[in-house]
Amino acid sequence: MARRRAAEGKGAEAKPGAKLWGGAFAAATHPAVEAFTDSTRYEDRLVPHDIAGSLAHAGMLGRAGVLSRAEARRLAEGLGRVRREWETGSFRLDPAFEDVHGNVEARLRDLVGPLAGKLHSGRSRNDQVALDERLLLRELEGRLRGALVEAAGAWLDFGERHRDLVLPGYTHLQRAQPVLFGHWALAWVEMWLRDLTRLGWVRDALDECPLGAAALAGSPLPLDRAGVARELGFSRLTENSLDAVSNRDYLVDFAYALAMVMQHLSRLGEEVVLYCTQEFGFLRLGDAVATGSSLMPQKRNPDVAELLRGRSGRAYGLLVHLLTLLKGQPLAYNRDAQEDKELFFSTYDLVLHCVRIVPVLASHLEPDPERMRRACHEGFLEATDAADYLVGKGVPFREAHEAVGKAVRECVRRGCALPTLPLEAWREAHPAFGADLFGRLKLEAVVAARAGFGATAPKRVREAFARARQRLRRAAGG
Repeated sequence: MARRRAAEGKGAEAKPGAKLWGGAFAAATHPAVEAFTDSTRYEDRLVPHDIAGSLAHAGMLGRAGVLSRAEARRLAEGLGRVRREWETGSFRLDPAFEDVHGNVEARLRDLVGPLAGKLHSGRSRNDQVALDERLLLRELEGRLRGALVEAAGAWLDFGERHRDLVLPGYTHLQRAQPVLFGHWALAWVEMWLRDLTRLGWVRDALDECPLGAAALAGSPLPLDRAGVARELGFSRLTENSLDAVSNRDYLVDFAYALAMVMQHLSRLGEEVVLYCTQEFGFLRLGDAVATGSSLMPQKRNPDVAELLRGRSGRAYGLLVHLLTLLKGQPLAYNRDAQEDKELFFSTYDLVLHCVRIVPVLASHLEPDPERMRRACHEGFLEATDAADYLVGKGVPFREAHEAVGKAVRECVRRGCALPTLPLEAWREAHPAFGADLFGRLKLEAVVAARAGFGATAPKRVREAFARARQRLRRAAGG
C-alpha cells in the first residue's frame, strides 16, 4: 500500500485527529460505529471523480488568490500522483478514513504535507459528494446509452432479417390480427428508444454543478463556481445551496429510467419464453443461449429470457428504496443520503449486464415461418377485415360487427376457417357480402390493408425500419 493506515491491529480505534472533523473530539470513535458508518466498501467508483473535482477546485483556489499559484500547482501534482496510484492499484480506500474524500485527502497529505489541508477551503464533503455522484452518473449514463443503442441495433438487424414473415398479433393473449414479424420486432425498439429519451432527461438533470454550495449555505471565499462548472463539463450551476447538497432527485430519475429499461426487458423475456414453448413454437433458441435439464434430456430452457424477466424486481426495489430514503429528510444534508449509493451501483451493474445480453440473444433466435403462418389461419384473424369490407359498402360498423360475429359462429359450428366459409353462408349473415370478399381475407391482403402511418403493411414497416435506424443514430449521439 502506498498509504499508511490510521490504526493498526485488531480492534484498534482511530485517533480523533485522523478524522477530517476530529479537532473538537477528545475520544476516539468506537470501532462498532466505525464499521457501521463506513462507506468505503462501495465508494471506490467515486475516486477518479473525487480527484477530478479536487483538481478543478485547487486550480480555482489558485486563480482566486485563496492559494498561491505555487500551492495550487503543488496540489495538482499531488492529486495527479494519487490518480496514477489509483489507476495502478497501489492506492486503495481504507475504512479508517471514513469515506472517499477522507482517503484522497489523507493520501494527498502523505505526498504534499500540511498543504493538503488547504484544498478543502470553501468546500464541504456535502457539495463534494454531490459533485462526485453527478460526475460518475454522467459516465454511467453514457455507458448504458451505448449498450441500449447496441441492443436496439442488434434487434433491428434481427427483425429486418425476418421482416416479411407473418405472425399473429395478440390482445389478452388471444390471437387478434396478423402482423409482420418486422412490425413485432420494431415494437421492442420503440421501447428502447423511449428508454434512451429518458436517459437524456437524466443527463439533463445531472447537468448542474453543486460545488461551491459548501456545507449548506455557500462560502464567503471568492469562489469561481462558473469557471469550475465549465472545467468539469457542466452547463449550469445549482441555484440554491440548501437544495444543492440535499438534492438526490437525479438518482431517483436515473433509478426510474433503470426500472423502465428492466420493465421492457422483462416483457421481452416473457414474450421470448412464450414464443419458444411447444404450444406457440414461433421462435427457437440456439444452443448458445439455451440451457438443459440435469434430469430431463429433452429440455431446452430459455434461462436468459427468464432472468431478464426475473431481474426486473431489483430495479423496482432500487426505485422504492430511493423514494423511501428521501421522503422524510429535512433540509439540508443528512447522513441518510449515504445510503443512496450501494444499491444503486449494484442495480446499475445488473441492468447494464441485462442490456448487454440482448444482442447475444438476438443473434441466436430463429423464427419458425410455417408455425407462425399456420397460427394466423387459426382463430379467425380475418374477422375485422370482413367487417371492414361491409363498412366499405356503407354498412354501419356495429351492424357489420354483428354480421361477422354470426359468420364466426357458423365457422365454429362447421369446423372451418373464415376464408373457407361458403359465400351463401356469408350472405345469410349479411346480404352485402359478395364474391370479392375472399380476396380481402387472404393473409397478405389482411396485412397490406393496414397501410396507415405506424401500421403493419409491408411498405410502412420498411419505412419504419429506416426511421428507427435514423432515430437510433440520433440517440447514440445524445
